[in-house]
Amino acid sequence: MPEYSPAMALRTASLRDRLHPVLLVPEEAMSIDVHGRTDAAVLVPLYVGGGSLHLVFTKRGADLRRHAGEISFPGGRRERDEDDLRATALREAEEEIGLPGTAVEIVGALQPTPTIATGYAVYPFVGLIESGRSWTPSASEVAAVLELSIPELVAGYGRRRLVRRGLPIRTDTYVVGEHLIWGATARILGDLLDRLDAAGL
Repeated sequence: MPEYSPAMALRTASLRDRLHPVLLVPEEAMSIDVHGRTDAAVLVPLYVGGGSLHLVFTKRGADLRRHAGEISFPGGRRERDEDDLRATALREAEEEIGLPGTAVEIVGALQPTPTIATGYAVYPFVGLIESGRSWTPSASEVAAVLELSIPELVAGYGRRRLVRRGLPIRTDTYVVGEHLIWGATARILGDLLDRLDAAGL
């Protein structure tokens, strides 16, 4: 576990204060109707480390039935007993990467978005976490946990031609090293980056 420090608390408080005005209120975001057969939620874990903001992603296992090998935020479908999609995002983050809900402060939400091929309505929630965490990836779902900085994600943006299911598409992407982010995750990331820019972050 990373050690708590007053400096870390001040950074987190400052970040929270700057994010609140530019993020959606979670209750309002959850009321937005999105085309999709299945409601799902993702956590967008954000932290300050080495003088810049970082996000935490998962690289999905290559043998999964849906979105195999893709990079995404930790998340998944809503369970029947979950009335609040924030609970879905927190539960999935703990199951997938070992991030307990008690270590996350949800500070707002992003625009929900559909997944085109698999029919999910994805509701993203931004959560502040401490830097320096160790991860426990789910052996059945997660091939790797990635921590990528905002500057390298911004630098890796481009509209690129991809071939998916035999069809060429031109779409927003982010490339960092060997890692390609596209699809719903790229749309969520683009929304977040626009809001961070509006906050001067």
